[in-house]
Amino acid sequence: MRKYIIKRIAGLIPTLFVIITLSFFMIRLAPGGPFSSEKKVTPEIMENLLRKYHMDEPLPKQYLRYLGDILRGDLGPSFKNKDYTVNELIAVSMPHSLLLGVISLAIAFVFGVAIGMTSALKQNSVFDYAGMSFASLALAVPLFVVGPVAVLVFAMKLKWLPTSGWITDREGWRTVIMPALTLGLPYFASITRLTRASVVETLRSDYIRTARAKGLRDSVIMVKHVLKGALLPVVSYLGPAFAGIVTGSVVIEQIFLVPGIGNFFVKSALNRDYTLIMGTVIVYSAILVVMNLVVDILYGLLDPRVSYVSAQDES
Repeated sequence: MRKYIIKRIAGLIPTLFVIITLSFFMIRLAPGGPFSSEKKVTPEIMENLLRKYHMDEPLPKQYLRYLGDILRGDLGPSFKNKDYTVNELIAVSMPHSLLLGVISLAIAFVFGVAIGMTSALKQNSVFDYAGMSFASLALAVPLFVVGPVAVLVFAMKLKWLPTSGWITDREGWRTVIMPALTLGLPYFASITRLTRASVVETLRSDYIRTARAKGLRDSVIMVKHVLKGALLPVVSYLGPAFAGIVTGSVVIEQIFLVPGIGNFFVKSALNRDYTLIMGTVIVYSAILVVMNLVVDILYGLLDPRVSYVSAQDES
C-alpha cells in the first residue's frame, strides 16, 4: 500500500505540469491582455509596463521563467491588484472557500448518507418517495436560483439569518448557515441517490443473505457489512465533489458576499490578470488531484481487494 501511495504521489507531478502548461499558453494566446482595458497610454509607457512584467520577452522564455517561479513557490505579482502578490491574495481568500466547502460537503455527506440509507431500507414508502423527489428537485434547480430565494425567505421575510457576510462580521457563524446549506444542496442530492442505490444493491448480495442466515442482528449487518460496502461509490464521488464544491462556490460567494477565492477568479478572468488566473487554476487543480489521491487511499482501506491488486501489480 505504501508503494502504491508513493507511486500515485509521483504521478501528480506530470499531471500538474500538463495543466500548468496548457493553461499558460491558452491564456496568453487568447485575444486581449491585462493592460488592454487601461486608459490610452503612450507607446513608451506601454513598453515600460510590458518590460516590467517580462511580457516583452518571447512566449517560450516567459513560460520557462514562470515555471522557475512556480518551483520557488512564487506565483508572481497581480497585474490588477498592484499592491499584492498572487500568493498573498490566495492566502487571504482560500481559507474562506475551503471552510465553506468543508462545511457544505460535511452537511451533504451526513444527511445524504442518512436519508439515502433510510430510503433504501424503506423502499417504496412515503419517506422513500419524498426523499428521492426532494433529491431530484435539488439537482434540477440551479444554485443561482436557490441562493436568492433562500435570502428572500430566510433573511428578508422570516429574518432568521443575515442576508450576507462572513464569520468575521458581527453576525459570526450565523452567516455560514445559508451559503453552506445552499452550496451543499446538489451534493446532498447526489450522495442521497448514490447511497440509496448502493445500499439497495448491497442488501441483495449473497454475503448479506449469508450474514442473515448466520443469525446476525440487523444493526450489526448494517454497520459492519452493508454500510462499508455501500459507501464505496460515495467515497469515489467525494474526491471530485470536494474539488467541485470549492471551485464551484463562485456563484454562492457572489450571492452571499463570501470573501473567498471565487471573487478573485471571476475578476481575474474579466480583467485578464494572467498571474492571478494561473494561480487560481493551479490551486484548483492541486485540490482536484490531491483529493482524487485521498479517495484512492480511502477506497483501498474500505475495500481490501484494491490494496491486494496494487501489491500484486507492483511485485
